[in-house]
Amino acid sequence: MTEMLYVLLGLVLALLIVLARQRLAAFRAQSPDDYDGMGPVFDLRRHLNGPLVCEGLIYGPTGRVSSRFTADMLGTWDGAKGTLAETFRYDSGAVQERAWHLELNDGGGIIARAEDVIGRGRGRQSGPAVQLLYDIRLTEDAGGHVLNVVDWMYLVDDKTIINRSQFRKYGIKVAELVATIRPRDAT
Repeated sequence: MTEMLYVLLGLVLALLIVLARQRLAAFRAQSPDDYDGMGPVFDLRRHLNGPLVCEGLIYGPTGRVSSRFTADMLGTWDGAKGTLAETFRYDSGAVQERAWHLELNDGGGIIARAEDVIGRGRGRQSGPAVQLLYDIRLTEDAGGHVLNVVDWMYLVDDKTIINRSQFRKYGIKVAELVATIRPRDAT
């Protein structure tokens, strides 16, 4: 009986270590406050405005590239409200369109809506970084699953944004996206 108790305690301790690592030292542990006062300031109204081009990769659950894409984007703003219209072209030949409707509020807060986003996403801009948190419903041909997304954009310089997103189902990472975004005239 004592041996079984030690095995169970060992399993619980291992699970607690994994959960602590995810919360304290992994991608999801980042906070917008980590970037306050660092580097150039990410201004969504300026850096996600006009015609943009995006190129990226999607990694599957094993860490291997599962898809490549390019996207044309168009950002338009009226004060603190903006729309980022996106047309994705995947290496499979599939085309996907999305329009993000963004609202900025004082203190760097962001509210984000899109047709495939469940409810509304919330985020914050701080220094050269933007974080968005939301749940997204995949298209039916991709399984129709609802995934929890942690989405970060980092301003590299005045014209280059690196986007990194992780997608989780039941807390397990099932995909990751890495992409660059820049003004179309900078290509």
